Amino acid sequence: MLHKTRGIVLRITDYSENSVIAKIYTFKFGLQSYLINGVKKPKAKIRMNMLQPLHLLDLVVYHKPNGNIQRISDARSEPILQSIPYHISKSAIVMFMNEMIYKSLKQQHEDEVMFHFIEKSIELLDESEKGFVNFHLIFLIKLTRFLGFYPDLSNSHFSFFDLIAGTFAANQPPHIYFIEEKYIKLWLQLLNSSIDNFYTLQLGTESRKYLLQKIIDYYTLHIEDFGQVKSNLILEEVLS
Repeated sequence: MLHKTRGIVLRITDYSENSVIAKIYTFKFGLQSYLINGVKKPKAKIRMNMLQPLHLLDLVVYHKPNGNIQRISDARSEPILQSIPYHISKSAIVMFMNEMIYKSLKQQHEDEVMFHFIEKSIELLDESEKGFVNFHLIFLIKLTRFLGFYPDLSNSHFSFFDLIAGTFAANQPPHIYFIEEKYIKLWLQLLNSSIDNFYTLQLGTESRKYLLQKIIDYYTLHIEDFGQVKSNLILEEVLS
């Protein structure tokens, strides 16, 4: 049976000479794997440039509820991203966001609200003209609301933040996973930032790198088998 749905491209794996398996997060069906034939041919209906990380698609798909690999009848880019593919900083941000999202979405279950949040965030970044160097930090904090481990803002006057407990702490935690006192005001500012007003968050290079690593630690602590993140190194180099 054919279904229309929105999709966000996460990962492409070669399947054969001209075919790929695309991991796509969909509005109706959550995370799905799609076999797409002929994408590398010159006159392909679905082209490789449509399947770049976090590109947004209108899809017509065949869906079998218990199928491991689904098929796509038709796909088109909507909207066509205007700046992300051509802007080195935005491209690096998207590659990092893409890796974090992919590692976070373990199950197929749909979440329409989370889908809309990710979709809206991609469009916001694409449309932005300046002040987006901290966009990924705000995005990842807000994404934790949907993933089930949003930081507890109670006792935000305390001097430390315990990444394992997900709460502010009056004293330094007895482990290495915490936000240091010197960064706690910036951490609170980050937690209170809005994705719509991302450009108001001002961070220096050192603070951005520190908070980025702490967010990666936070995800690693709260998502089972999260694994090692690699794209942050490229991102840090591009934004430094």
